[in-house]
Amino acid sequence: MLNRSMIGSRTRMATRMTTSGVARAYDRWAPVYDLVFGPVFRRGRADAIRAAERIGGRILEVGVGTGISLPQYSGANRIVGIDLSDAMLDKARARVRLHGLDHVEAIAVGDAAALDFPADSFDVVVAQYVVTACPDPERALDEFVRVCRPGGEIVITTRVGAATGVRGSIERTLMPVTSRLGFRTEFPWSRYADWAMTRTDIELVERRPLPPLGHFSLVRFAKLRQSGEQPR
Repeated sequence: MLNRSMIGSRTRMATRMTTSGVARAYDRWAPVYDLVFGPVFRRGRADAIRAAERIGGRILEVGVGTGISLPQYSGANRIVGIDLSDAMLDKARARVRLHGLDHVEAIAVGDAAALDFPADSFDVVVAQYVVTACPDPERALDEFVRVCRPGGEIVITTRVGAATGVRGSIERTLMPVTSRLGFRTEFPWSRYADWAMTRTDIELVERRPLPPLGHFSLVRFAKLRQSGEQPR
């Protein structure tokens, strides 16, 4: 007979996500990603891009995927897109060529939790439906802050799970399945709040639910300037 600790151990093993596992999952999603998720995430993409372009400049899109959002950015900005999945990036590069997106500076393989860019490299970091797909979300959030310049913003569209109740129970139950598909269903707001409490260099400037059901949210963090630092 299994005791509670054994059940908990098996559940944690079943829901543990790895970088290689997420990459494989999204390689499998690549052929149908736009068809399946394009309409679902359309409003969030548009809102995230509008938020990013209020700052503008050099924008890093983490988890650029098939590049579905790239044509929506103004040509006045410079866009760098990274993703774990080669198959997704092949589609992104094809989209850049098809639409002649000269404002796209680079499309490259990259890990959200270990960004290959110097500190303060970008005016805005955009992460659309990415954080809940990261094996180590808090480390990824730290990296977003590191590469964002002071005065810039981190713009996130994200699933926000229920902490309690029937919905919360369902999300926890689904985790062994969805983690193998490359994302988490269980991700309460407290994870963002607890992470933000560890930082002295950011400020939450917006958190609002996205229609139609409010299961996803637009979240914006500003990276604060240090005392005496001049705006760029």
